[in-house]
Amino acid sequence: MADSTGDHADNQREEELEVESNYKPPPEKTIEQILEADKDDESLRKYKETLLGEAKSGGIVVDSNDPRKVIVKKLALCVAGRPDMELDLTKDLTQLKKQTFVIKEGVSYRIRIDFIVQREIVHGLKYIQKTYRLGVPVDKMTHMVGSYPPKTEIQSYTTPAEDAPAGVMARGSYTVSSLFTDDDKYEHLKWEWSFDIKKDWKE
Repeated sequence: MADSTGDHADNQREEELEVESNYKPPPEKTIEQILEADKDDESLRKYKETLLGEAKSGGIVVDSNDPRKVIVKKLALCVAGRPDMELDLTKDLTQLKKQTFVIKEGVSYRIRIDFIVQREIVHGLKYIQKTYRLGVPVDKMTHMVGSYPPKTEIQSYTTPAEDAPAGVMARGSYTVSSLFTDDDKYEHLKWEWSFDIKKDWKE
């Protein structure tokens, strides 16, 4: 049952997920502008064409019904020697917390984000994650994903390895607020999901 306390916690999470930085990103440029700059420098021109790949032809649109430049497809929790645990981020996001991951305490894991970039280059992608237990923030991490050209293929970013908490006090249920944003603080996708820390793996 929803109550005012829950609403307050949700509002607090949204505020805490906002990116605060004094960094001023450079003006955004189109693919054509990037290719036009320094066009007399043959080596630099070839480097940029290689970097941009198929995007140099311009106008790559993977899903014409989706106006976004970044379509976040999937989150995967990756543990060596085990099948990836995946969340489909193209479906109803309100249902994600019903799909709870189980993580063995102390295990080393990585998070992989699969996404598609279409239409234009996206600058300074960031993945921000805040973890809560019983509504109280217990961890926050921000990963610089980078800048990506549009491509027809899915592109991926995998976080560095982290260790899950361990010990009796660490076991229990956690909720996570995730945000995929960029230098312009545009929210490409925001979602919540859940995991349980247990003494051992449970299928």
